[in-house]
Amino acid sequence: MTPAAPLAVSLLVAVGVQIACQAFKVAFYSVRERRAAFSWFVSAGGIPSAHSAFVTALSVSVGLGSGFRSDVFAVACVFSVIIIYDSWRLRGAVQDHARALNKLARANRKLKLRAFNENIGHSVMEIATGIAAGGGLAVLAHFVIGG
Repeated sequence: MTPAAPLAVSLLVAVGVQIACQAFKVAFYSVRERRAAFSWFVSAGGIPSAHSAFVTALSVSVGLGSGFRSDVFAVACVFSVIIIYDSWRLRGAVQDHARALNKLARANRKLKLRAFNENIGHSVMEIATGIAAGGGLAVLAHFVIGG
């Protein structure tokens, strides 16, 4: 096996987890909203946090393939922490601003603002669910694919 092979598998695992999380959102929110909610497939918010799942799956997969003491795992871990933090704090602030702007626009129709997407950030529960899904699915993939 070449040194690049575990990284290619890690990328495939992460992408697979991302797609699985987005598909789960469609099913979950379709049941919850009692209508086909296909827009959740490309949604940035919701449960689980696909951002958290994606980067956690990447980090866990890299750790399983290259070793949890490797430099590449350390890089993947730092990358994951930054993405997860931004999905919670930065995008959470954007979500709060969108809610405030939408409220102002509803109160004052003269503003002529388009409606802003209020589903951008993630709660701690959505992030925790994403981390659990990403890590769990990466471990499962490691044993199914073989490592």
